[in-house]
Amino acid sequence: VVDADGRSIPFKALYGERKAIVVFVRNFLCYTCKEYVEDLAKVPKTFLQEANVRLIVIGQSSYHHIKPFCSLTGYTHEMYVDPQREIYKTLGMKRGEGNNVSVRSPHVKSNMLLGSIRSMWRAMTGPAFDFQGDPAQQGGALILGPGNEVHFLHLDKNRLDHVPINTVLQLAGVKTVNFTNKPQIIDV
Repeated sequence: VVDADGRSIPFKALYGERKAIVVFVRNFLCYTCKEYVEDLAKVPKTFLQEANVRLIVIGQSSYHHIKPFCSLTGYTHEMYVDPQREIYKTLGMKRGEGNNVSVRSPHVKSNMLLGSIRSMWRAMTGPAFDFQGDPAQQGGALILGPGNEVHFLHLDKNRLDHVPINTVLQLAGVKTVNFTNKPQIIDV
């Protein structure tokens, strides 16, 4: 993988020493990925530190797109890219949309038409007109490490098939987050 400054880092180094939640996004222009990463940005660093877990997002574009995407989404955790999609391929992540679009990510707020228009607008108004990765590539989420241990693997079937963030946090031993703006009722 490559970091925001263009330095190559072995993928295994991301989870070799401690457990890591690794989220692969379709591409940085994908509206569903943007909204998912906006919610990932709400996971407090203290929750991750208490559980000794890293939170990592991996995209499939050039590393030049990492800082603008972090700025756009408010994401301050670790982010890398796999520009040749080697890890995507090794893990068996799909290309193309599955037929079953009945799955709906709780983290996607936009409808498909508006989201797609916003994605196209960002592509056209960006500094370098490009699609920031293969638009047909699907993503996924894993919990890895330390070492070669795989605790969880979810390969997205389509753009709306993100695993709920709180599910991944719970499986990794991290406190969950209230993603709604509604106050939670603790005791009635």
